Amino acid sequence: MSKTPTYRVASNPAPTPPQSLAVLFSGESQTRPQHRVGPKVVDYYLLHHVISGHGTFETDGQSHTLGPGHTFLIRPKRLFSYASDGEQPWRYRWVAFAGDRAESLLAEAGFGADRLVVETGASRAPADRCRDIYEAFRSRSPSASLEAAGQLHLLLACMKRADPEGAASPQKAETHGEELVRQVIGYLSTQYAEPLSIEAMAETLGYNRAYLSRLFKRHTGVTPIAFLTRIRTDRGKRLLRERPELTVEQVASSVGFQDALYFSKQFRRAYGTTPTGYRTDTLRS
Repeated sequence: MSKTPTYRVASNPAPTPPQSLAVLFSGESQTRPQHRVGPKVVDYYLLHHVISGHGTFETDGQSHTLGPGHTFLIRPKRLFSYASDGEQPWRYRWVAFAGDRAESLLAEAGFGADRLVVETGASRAPADRCRDIYEAFRSRSPSASLEAAGQLHLLLACMKRADPEGAASPQKAETHGEELVRQVIGYLSTQYAEPLSIEAMAETLGYNRAYLSRLFKRHTGVTPIAFLTRIRTDRGKRLLRERPELTVEQVASSVGFQDALYFSKQFRRAYGTTPTGYRTDTLRS
């Protein structure tokens, strides 16, 4: 039994000047048998998620036969075409977007330079995210553009969650230890100003504190506590130089030291002078 062809699209109601990431429009279509688009080029990114039926996607000299659960990417200025099956024409939802962060986000989600298709299986999440973008634009609300950008991030997260091994990674594969150390460095580097503890960090990452500390020191040569202290003193040094209106106590508190005297002690140990002495010398130079 053939399905009635449909085509619905909604555009971003807000002006979309160049920015880091902007969704342009979104829609849904139940295609006719052998419905074909292209060959053509577009000047934005276009993601299609197949809900049902089958079809063929062609670009860069490659042909992909796709069905339910597949998401395929069309890149700007790349010649492409796609066509629905003659017996089981596909139904899909799509999202068009642009921005200077688009390529890096796509790579993180699994769409590398030579990878244009991600399989998400039976998950309804990608289709739901596309629908939410469409509905946000249909609402014409003042927040529609922001909602759509947020939903696009969630859509890309669906891709990565469905196929984590396909996501972008360094040329040299990281070992488990290297990956864990990277997570620790990221955790400490972003939360240094908070009253964090190594115990809480270890619990958050799902590891025993002693194991985490040994592993970190083996890879970096310092303990997590020493690394955290150095981050805090480094940030404190920068604040002393860039924010002369802040007192030493305020600087200490801003970088995670609850005790200004302890901050001064660690600062002198790291730089051979007190915070006040460093600031005085900096202002004179």
